[in-house]
Amino acid sequence: MTERTATIASSHGLHARPASLFTQAVAKSGVKVHLAKGDGKAVNAASILGIISLGIESGDTVTLSAEGENSETVLDDLAAMLERDLDAE
Repeated sequence: MTERTATIASSHGLHARPASLFTQAVAKSGVKVHLAKGDGKAVNAASILGIISLGIESGDTVTLSAEGENSETVLDDLAAMLERDLDAE
């Protein structure tokens, strides 16, 4: 299993708009990705309800995990996405 850690840069955390952008990117990747806040329970990263349920705020550290072909590249791209301020884009 491949993992990446990222610090959330969006000024208001992963609320509806940034969570939507993120889950769309996950779904488009074709890789099954999970996201966990701190040491908490991991959720399907393609589920906007799952992501929002984690209550991720700006500055929180999250862990992305995936298995399979291209998982390293996908996780690198997704981690970089979370480390940008998606509210400003």
